[in-house]
Amino acid sequence: MTVDHDAPDPTEWLPRLDRANAAAGHTGADGQTGKGKPVYLAIADAIAEDVRAGRLVPGQRLPPQRALAARIGLDFTTVSRAYGEARRRGLVDAHVGQGTFVRAAAPPPPLAALVRPVAEPRGNDRPFIDMTMNQPPIPDHPALLDALRRSAADAVLGLEAGRFLRYPDNSGGDGAAADKAAALRWLHPRLPGVTAERLILCPGTQGALLALLTLLTRPGDTVIAEAMTYPGFKAAARQLGLTVIGAPMDADGLDPDALRPLIERHRPALLYCMPTLHNPTATTLPLNRRRALAALLRDQALFAIEDDIYGPLLSDGATDDGPPPLAALAPDRVFHIHGLAKCLSPALRVAYVVAPDARQALRVTGALRATTLMASPLTTAIATRWIGEGLADRLRDALRDEARARQSLAAAALPPGCFVADPQGFHLWLTVPPPWTRGEFATHLRTRGIAAVVSDTFAAGDTAPGEAVPEALRVCLGAAANRAECRWVLSVIAEALEQSPALAGVIV
Repeated sequence: MTVDHDAPDPTEWLPRLDRANAAAGHTGADGQTGKGKPVYLAIADAIAEDVRAGRLVPGQRLPPQRALAARIGLDFTTVSRAYGEARRRGLVDAHVGQGTFVRAAAPPPPLAALVRPVAEPRGNDRPFIDMTMNQPPIPDHPALLDALRRSAADAVLGLEAGRFLRYPDNSGGDGAAADKAAALRWLHPRLPGVTAERLILCPGTQGALLALLTLLTRPGDTVIAEAMTYPGFKAAARQLGLTVIGAPMDADGLDPDALRPLIERHRPALLYCMPTLHNPTATTLPLNRRRALAALLRDQALFAIEDDIYGPLLSDGATDDGPPPLAALAPDRVFHIHGLAKCLSPALRVAYVVAPDARQALRVTGALRATTLMASPLTTAIATRWIGEGLADRLRDALRDEARARQSLAAAALPPGCFVADPQGFHLWLTVPPPWTRGEFATHLRTRGIAAVVSDTFAAGDTAPGEAVPEALRVCLGAAANRAECRWVLSVIAEALEQSPALAGVIV
């Protein structure tokens, strides 16, 4: 190994254990920090943090183990375990007779390992593009992606054994408190003032929906959703033996005036809605309708489940984050679900549920245990780390930027008026013109290697009289591996819109 002799004097480096509440003189005889964390892990965490911050540089020699133990008042075994943990994490190398040195940072994998090549797909090399899942686009930010991966690894490696070998602590211990504190910080821009007693950590939006429906309904009950609604809600309702009634929508989304007679006629157990960046119609309910809906919920003594999974994406790029959630206008009537799958990563499988009060939160926790049990401590720890380090904000902003870029491509490629979308949204609600039908158009796209979802998938069971399922498809731009692939998909759609089904070769 080549040692950088210009590096700072290694004897000047000391682990900043105060950040882990483990300063010398404040540890117990059992080798635990003041918060119950093993000191050797706190030292390894300090090495990782100082490498990441540049306070330790590749090739720099760490203090000898006995010297460091003497300087910070710990026994040799603790420091030896810490250095061993740092080696296991790939942070340092040890050389007999020479010492322990900070490892050179492993080069990040090429972007090709994370996304498909950016070249235009052509001929037989064109991949099949499944645009049925409304997933976030992968931003073209290799440094950010690498930081996210490293932070995720640090989050898991930094967990005490009890956090990944036991069920999570629901008694308000340090781990649960840290995760809830991060959740409240993340929720604050849209739901300020929420307390930890009202917050429940769930294994994704689907797990939250199942727990809430189990709590608030009984088999045979009727529930109301928008006429076009999230298929995952329909699936959960069907699994529990519920009848779903579709409420009329227009260009602004759910219509509270049309909703009132449905409530009075069917006396539903609850309302499910997605007011912000609605899936699939891409509408955002304006403030006046949100206020009317909040008043209607109170007037009818009806609970609502608000799915705010796309909420953090809504922004004008400056200070306006869009209209407030329904839960901010009617906190006593709304169970607010804030999943991280769209605004951060589907792989996290973490959702934050805000209940109307502490009593209802305890009831939701009981329902969660009876259905999906708990949120994963491992992915929750990653979400907490990303939020605490500011990586969550950076990732959300990068997703917004990428969504804007892809929506700009759509606006340039497709005929005006044929689709509805939001500049920060991941999908298009595409209306197909006659003589096309939605089924024919979807079939044609499949012959070109593109899968999209027809509107029937979103139809909420029984619709209002005269409400027909629209001739439309949801096209998820985030599924394309990169902008070049997205541009090609849009060109295929634009070409088909200009042809009749027969000329496009759907019927053979």
